[in-house]
Amino acid sequence: MTAVRLGVNALFYLPGEVGGSETYLRETLRALARRPDRPDLVLFTNAENDRVLRAEFPAAEAVPTGIAATSRFARILAEQFQLPRLVRRARLDVLWSPGYTAPAFCACPQVVSVLDMQYKRFPQDVSWLAARAMDVLYPLAARRAVAVAAISEFAKTEAVRFLGVPPEKVTTTLLAADPAFGAAGGPPPPELAGAPYLLCVAHTYPHKNVGLLVRAFSRIAGEIPHRLVLVGKPRFGEPEVAAALKNSPAGRVVRFPGLPWPELIALYRHADWFVFPSLYEGFGLPVLEAMRAGAPVLTTREASIPEIGGDAVRYADGRDEAAFAAALRAALALPAAVRAGQIEAARRRAEEFTWDASAERLWSVLKQVANRK
Repeated sequence: MTAVRLGVNALFYLPGEVGGSETYLRETLRALARRPDRPDLVLFTNAENDRVLRAEFPAAEAVPTGIAATSRFARILAEQFQLPRLVRRARLDVLWSPGYTAPAFCACPQVVSVLDMQYKRFPQDVSWLAARAMDVLYPLAARRAVAVAAISEFAKTEAVRFLGVPPEKVTTTLLAADPAFGAAGGPPPPELAGAPYLLCVAHTYPHKNVGLLVRAFSRIAGEIPHRLVLVGKPRFGEPEVAAALKNSPAGRVVRFPGLPWPELIALYRHADWFVFPSLYEGFGLPVLEAMRAGAPVLTTREASIPEIGGDAVRYADGRDEAAFAAALRAALALPAAVRAGQIEAARRRAEEFTWDASAERLWSVLKQVANRK
């Protein structure tokens, strides 16, 4: 039986810059490569990711576009004009675009993934020009694609609402946490030796609500020995976070723009609590990673997060600073047995999410679409 020739539009992928969508792309490709009926992968790369993808997927055929995806305009032009020509030459059975956008015209049927519609709910997360481009490109991709993949039931409802696609066109493919989060690891970074800490992993987009977390922590810092550890890069919400930090206790908030993978896993595993005040998530991968790592989780009931955490995490009102501080205080005061029970329940729940299962759902859709060629 001839393998499906699967093209992957990786033009959106900037290594280390695109957050959960990078994890989604790479983990899905790994899971597809493990399948006995694995596809013949054809990866359409940009200047920033070509070397990374070639190194990780040496069996795949890499087709470089040479475009610098740091230029959004250049990437859009390449996706709409250069990529269709390359797809035609590659003689694909199906093209998968994991990053929201796709060519308007293509020589093979297409599947596009929509991870969320964050910019519609939180327009302050992006520039005005970027939002107008999304207003055109997202619905265009969803309409042109034979099928749409969403990463949660919540993300599916958002795609149906904002992109105008019928629900039957959208398949939900839940994500997963790397099993490495559940394995024994090394110590956290030396900067954190000597005191317990609370952890939040999030770039400072407004919807991530990191400023509220810093203020809530400052309210109770005098009552607890903990430090607050923030991992993430500055984004449009950074001014609010910076203002909150000015009023926080000196030396009690530690920031890392990013960490190597083993150190990040160790940071999760040794956290006294993982605290995630986000107001919008298409999936909420950091919550699942913390659950898998054995860190008890305090988060919000916003968007997709309850789909992930279920009854295995604690929830707080992310729109009320005082209420969030009170919930954090209550979490830190939990009896050891209750805390341990929550950790174990969360770990069991997290293990139910696997990348093989996620890729299986997507692969089923991709094969059906390929057969329509």
